[in-house]
Amino acid sequence: MVENFESDILACLTVLNNGGLILYPTDTVWGIGCDATNTEAVQKVFELKQRADNKALIVLVTEEQDILKYVAAPDLEVFDYLATTTKPTTVIYQGAIGFAAQLTGQDGSVGIRICKEPFCRQLIKRFKKPIVSTSANISGQPTPSQYSTIDVKIVKGIDYVVQWRQNEQKEAQPSSVIRWNSGQIEILRP
Repeated sequence: MVENFESDILACLTVLNNGGLILYPTDTVWGIGCDATNTEAVQKVFELKQRADNKALIVLVTEEQDILKYVAAPDLEVFDYLATTTKPTTVIYQGAIGFAAQLTGQDGSVGIRICKEPFCRQLIKRFKKPIVSTSANISGQPTPSQYSTIDVKIVKGIDYVVQWRQNEQKEAQPSSVIRWNSGQIEILRP
């Protein structure tokens, strides 16, 4: 099946390459995104969400190889675990490499999810870098479960709003979040 989101991809690539913010559908909830390696772009996300910059953000990639590029010595067993999960799962990895400084936790960790959603995969592959994905809400407010429930303040603060999947009525849920420590799983968000 050919997906009809090429114009959205092209517009997003322009914005991302210029350090801007996008509002886009992910494999979970709608996300605010930017170039995960661009310090100024990441700062814009914190400002838009009115979020303390000591709270790390999630990053989306498309392949296990991307994690190997952006994490120092990840435990490869985590990939076997991820192959058994059905719900999108974000993993907190130690030893983040190459991300905007404020994107990682104070301990040098980073939350990364391998995204299977067709639009996101296409966008990330063509951008050739990880993309921030944080829920499209003001910090402390409920996570919107569909596009129609996103606060207008968020929409107005975005450089490009993706048209693809805006009319979906399905209630979306955030990803599970785990910390992987040498085969031990700590569930941070089920």
